[in-house]
Amino acid sequence: MTRAGAAVLEQPSASGSGSGSSSGFDSGPVPGAASIGASVPRREAGEKVTGSARYTGDVTLPRLAYVAVVPARITYGRVTAVHPAHALARRGVLAVIHNGDCPRLHHTGDPDLAVFQSPSVTHRGQFVAAVVAESPQLAREAAREVQVDYAAAPHRVELDPTDGRPHRSPDHGPHFPTDCSHGDVEAALSHAPVRIDATYTTPLYHHHALEPHGTVAYWHDGRLTVHDTTQGPSGTRDILAHLFGVSPDQVRVIARHVGGGFGSKAAPKAQLVLAAVAALVVGRPVKTALTREQLSVVAGYRTPTVQRIRLGAGTDGRLVAISHVSFEQTSLTGDHTEYAAAPTRTMYAAPNRETRHWRSRLHVPSPTWMRAPGECPGMFALESAMDELAAACGVDPVELRLRNDTAHDPHSGLPFSTRELAACLRLGADRFGWAERDRLRAERGDGRRLVGLGVATSTIPQYRFASRASARTDGRGHFTVRIAAADIGTGARTALAQIAADTLGACLDRVTVEVGDSAYPAASWAGRSSGTTSWGTAVVRACEALRTEIGRHGGRVPADGLEACADTLEELAHPRTHSQHAFGAQFAEVTVDTATREVRVSRMLGVFDVGRVINPVTARSQLLGGMVMGISMALCEEGIVDPVYGHFHTRDLAGYRVATFADVPAVEALWIEGDDFRTSPMGAKGVGEIGIVGTAAAIANAVHHATGLRIRNLPLAVRSLVEAEKGDGP
Repeated sequence: MTRAGAAVLEQPSASGSGSGSSSGFDSGPVPGAASIGASVPRREAGEKVTGSARYTGDVTLPRLAYVAVVPARITYGRVTAVHPAHALARRGVLAVIHNGDCPRLHHTGDPDLAVFQSPSVTHRGQFVAAVVAESPQLAREAAREVQVDYAAAPHRVELDPTDGRPHRSPDHGPHFPTDCSHGDVEAALSHAPVRIDATYTTPLYHHHALEPHGTVAYWHDGRLTVHDTTQGPSGTRDILAHLFGVSPDQVRVIARHVGGGFGSKAAPKAQLVLAAVAALVVGRPVKTALTREQLSVVAGYRTPTVQRIRLGAGTDGRLVAISHVSFEQTSLTGDHTEYAAAPTRTMYAAPNRETRHWRSRLHVPSPTWMRAPGECPGMFALESAMDELAAACGVDPVELRLRNDTAHDPHSGLPFSTRELAACLRLGADRFGWAERDRLRAERGDGRRLVGLGVATSTIPQYRFASRASARTDGRGHFTVRIAAADIGTGARTALAQIAADTLGACLDRVTVEVGDSAYPAASWAGRSSGTTSWGTAVVRACEALRTEIGRHGGRVPADGLEACADTLEELAHPRTHSQHAFGAQFAEVTVDTATREVRVSRMLGVFDVGRVINPVTARSQLLGGMVMGISMALCEEGIVDPVYGHFHTRDLAGYRVATFADVPAVEALWIEGDDFRTSPMGAKGVGEIGIVGTAAAIANAVHHATGLRIRNLPLAVRSLVEAEKGDGP
């Protein structure tokens, strides 16, 4: 039967006279038709494994031209002249676009989208010119022949909190204050029997989604159509309309399939604007496709962080004070802040707390969102410090976290909608054999290899953003739901179909979901673990409205069908009465080779409080994917910038190491059964990010259990262990 809480409306019987056909569902829920909670394969799986799924790079159009960019060869300064003659002399070259010869664009809140609007160069690799040609090969060859003159200036590209130049982040973040303080932290720390004062660092993390960023754009009768690698077709449409001074209904953004985004495709990037500009200049369809090297500059990255955490506690491990201060970097043009200290406000009870954020503006590309922005690096620092506190107090690390659990949000004072953190810790400890961790360390070590077990907790705030959806029935038992959501590989089509089927009381195979087109009802972006909750709410309301509409017709549907729409803007405008977060606990077992100092993860377990799981197949995939990404963060990934030339040494997958199958152990994901109807009418929370959050800290804590060495800087590379042995680490 349809599950309680799925917002199914009872409708009158379809019997009776009148024109039209029956509605396609019974007066109540369809027996045995419950879809939410069922393990349903992804609807697009067949297309993807057979290669028939059409991504942006697969789009071809008549007379399609291609763009190659000319990147800046200085790190800071200005372009003084562009010499396109040699490139334009090539047969098949259609145009060379640069600051001196480019259509003027309207200003937006993102200076990085002002392509060729200024001669200023703010980072190496910035687009300073572009060639449009008949083929991608010709465009690339001609781009190398464009000569650019520069006036260079001194630059700074390395984050250094001690250089006296960091400044406070903006007074208020997107959903919370930048800094906050409660009580008297300094006094509480000075009187605390047990104190921890440590600095933790995380490096720069590059975006390398499987599908590189790309765009196909064309103009027709003043209307712009783009196929783009975007996580938000509706928002991208609105920004393009503003840039080019047209109304949003004259712009269409299509993203049928997106090959991963992780935040890098949430906001429009320069290649999108360049494609639209180039199509306007040459009067024909144009394609831009970034290379792996260009992704490191254009796609954004997670900023490196330097985080100082101070904890004060009683001898029993109960916190009396927390101070978390984060130093980050941003560009001269961007305004992104990672907010790494923000999760500390929510995680543990302490009467005296402060969290602060500082940024340095450097001559670097703009950082951006990356899976679990803020929580991912921030919880590495906090959970590493909590492990140090457990050792200092002589308290088991799981028990220490249980002693500092709280039913109310320490920052807002609101009760949590659900917070099953204690259940996650207890179930995980039992499944992982935590009580026997010292015995396992002794038994599984073989003389050369040391074995250790570690734990860390995780959290992600829950957001719902206003979205619209439509639901239509043809009167023959088939339903179509449309929403301008973006399925970036998470299985959104499938989950939304399950939500719609249960709300309609229909069989799942009778429901079609169409996404990835700004021509559909406007939707929020795919990010911050908000897709299912935001879009799902809109789908529920649209399907409820359709059932009501069918009821008004006595259960009979006119020959041309019926359609209903919903907008959640007003519903979501009400202030929250509860603090809404997902929680989890991750456990890791590692081996450390005493000869080579190599760290390997042998097994991992994550237990999560994510409300009602819409689809166990896709939810498990997201949780496991997050933990695998966390393993890569802990062991492999490290972006490195050249201080002299200002470019990334790690600008492709040859220089930027990510985890492979050989690095990934047996990984298990579990969740606590439950629901959270304050977070969504389906009872679900977001699952896309929480898997990554506690993983790196759990692995680092396991390394300490194995070796006695406390590694406070990522990645857990051989050099980090050697430095820790010598006492040279931070």
